[in-house]
Amino acid sequence: MAKAHLRVHRDEPVAAVSDRLFGSFVEHMGRAVYTGIYEPGHSTANAVGFRTDVLDLVRELGATVIRYPGGNFVSGFRWEDSVGPRDERPVRLDVAWHSVETNEVGLHEFAEWADDAGVEIMQAVNLGTRGIEAAAALLEYSNHAGRTARSDERRANGRETPFGITLWCLGNEMDGPWQIGHKTADEYGRLAAETGRVMKWVDPSIELVAAGSSNADMPTFGEWERTVLARSAEVIDHISLHAYYEETGGDVASFLASGVGLDRYIGTVAAIIDESLAEQKLEKTIGISVDEWNVWYQSRFNDVDKPPLFAGDWNEHPRIIEDEYSVTDAVVVGSLLMSLLRNADRVSMANLAQLVNVIAPIRSEPDGPAWRQTTFHPFALTAAAARGTVLRSSVSSPTVDTPLYGTVDLLDAVVVQNDGELVLLLVNRDTAEPLSLTVDLGHSAAVTSALSIHAPVGGSRFSANTEAAPDTVVPVPLESVAISDGVLSAELPPLSWSIVRLASAPISEGATA
Repeated sequence: MAKAHLRVHRDEPVAAVSDRLFGSFVEHMGRAVYTGIYEPGHSTANAVGFRTDVLDLVRELGATVIRYPGGNFVSGFRWEDSVGPRDERPVRLDVAWHSVETNEVGLHEFAEWADDAGVEIMQAVNLGTRGIEAAAALLEYSNHAGRTARSDERRANGRETPFGITLWCLGNEMDGPWQIGHKTADEYGRLAAETGRVMKWVDPSIELVAAGSSNADMPTFGEWERTVLARSAEVIDHISLHAYYEETGGDVASFLASGVGLDRYIGTVAAIIDESLAEQKLEKTIGISVDEWNVWYQSRFNDVDKPPLFAGDWNEHPRIIEDEYSVTDAVVVGSLLMSLLRNADRVSMANLAQLVNVIAPIRSEPDGPAWRQTTFHPFALTAAAARGTVLRSSVSSPTVDTPLYGTVDLLDAVVVQNDGELVLLLVNRDTAEPLSLTVDLGHSAAVTSALSIHAPVGGSRFSANTEAAPDTVVPVPLESVAISDGVLSAELPPLSWSIVRLASAPISEGATA
């Protein structure tokens, strides 16, 4: 059996973990909203029409901030359509997803859902077909407490107090030719800066997220960030990056190393931010908002699912990218979340895209059940445990060669210190063999919980949770964990994601393990 060793540097904190790292995303796309979070005729629906069975799963997932209402959708969206009496709201074509949007769920309804879910709203504005005036008007409608036409309109629509939305996205993926109102970096940078400036005049307390690159393979990646930051760095607080990963051509080794790719992507954007701030002599911090990330079998959507969707009839909430996730996908999602934690000093927030039905950890069926996909579990377990300070750690491990990322360690690990608790997040990238792990703790500790996600008995790395069998893949005890003389030992199953929680002394000055 291959052996790996983990060293935890308890006197070298990376950064405190932001609660916003555990965000998600609800777009008016496919069945994310309608028959996802909202289904008035469902047996569990509340008075507004939101499914409480889905709401319970959202709370269990531990999501903290939800990006809304898009996504590509927002670049053609008129926010005014989504407020006022529901039976008077206009029905529109959504050309981004070749769908019919009823506007039955709008800002007021979503804000009520967010309150019930206990999440913060991350509101996106349309910089595709609209701009400064519409964005400032939406902000005034949402946040202004005084008596103006917009704030009085909010009151007339049933909300006396402001929504108090702090996070605002300045458009979405404007570098992409698929985007409604696609722009050059210079065009977008100017518009983002001028829109953001007016928005902060309306409400100086808000935080603004500029749209960075849609992915690291965009031909404009890097130069897009440099140009956008040159135009808008003085105004914005965060810049986004979007990152999706999939297994292609049977290259599971590269897929399992997706976290390495995300580490490098974040590192490149961080370096550009530092360079831009130095060039402009700006004494400020700009965070990285990874506000779309996930496993998404995008090539299948583009080649197989998208052509008939866009050539067909216009329908309300058609089924779009309802990917079914496997054990392998769950391990990768867990490792991507570990990458976000490892870069907690630069990543200010992140949003798993999306929340329900659309490439989501939660699935639901009309008039039917809701259930947890395999990817639900590593997210929920991490969100519940990893809320302290990330510590630097060193891995000594056998390696594997990957076509996309070169030579990578078989062991991936992140360590988080909470008050009185040490949390180990561990991945074994070996698809065939277990990995023997030792961790020098250097002090007394006791295992309080050890769970793992891997292929179930009688299953495979392709095993998934379905409506008929929703608990095929669930966290199971990692029974091989032991501590002797301050050394933790464990046997990590093949192709697995694991979490070990230890009752441990808090960090003291000069302590190391």
